[in-house]
Amino acid sequence: MTHDHDHSHGHDHDQTFQPDIEDSPFTHHQVMAEALGELLIEKGVFTADDLRRQIEHLDSRTPALGAEVIARAWTDPDFKAKLMENVNEATASIGIDSGDIPIRAVENTPETHHMIVCTLCSCYPRGLLGPPPDWYKSRAYRSRTVREPRAILSEFGTTLPDDVEVRVHDSTADLRYLVLPMRPRGTDGMDEADLAKLVTRDCLIGVSLPDNPGGV
Repeated sequence: MTHDHDHSHGHDHDQTFQPDIEDSPFTHHQVMAEALGELLIEKGVFTADDLRRQIEHLDSRTPALGAEVIARAWTDPDFKAKLMENVNEATASIGIDSGDIPIRAVENTPETHHMIVCTLCSCYPRGLLGPPPDWYKSRAYRSRTVREPRAILSEFGTTLPDDVEVRVHDSTADLRYLVLPMRPRGTDGMDEADLAKLVTRDCLIGVSLPDNPGGV
């Protein structure tokens, strides 16, 4: 089950956001995943080379894929409607494999801003964004985002008007999220390729906003 946490107010804070940089021992789920992989290889379900190739495939994914999807949604209303209904099917329709785990798009508006977190581990739409950044996996981000989202946004340099509602979405092993940012003003004459250059990984997670070429 997923959990959405709505926050519309800020909190005073004196702790600057910093990712955990020290090595941590394997979690229970990491140990189980490694043991399962070794067992499946031993049973001949797949080979170690098959596993390596799949890991390489996932690691080759970058946020440029997500940026391409957003640029298409900004310029194609029909595609945007498909994206809001079913991300996986919509991306497949333009030749992008976003994986088997369902992804839900959440759209930023002048009234609402969305942020993504995984409070338990690091569930993330890897098929569209590649591996998650270290700060997304850190205990500080995972715990503070649900308690003080505006403080986290501020530490990423993102300041929103007080009347904008901030909604935090908790990713799980069964459902991931992708933020559909608002298209920047002054970009009406830009094509998809140029629009995609404005979309960063962080704005697809909801901690920042797309680059604005005109500074409007």
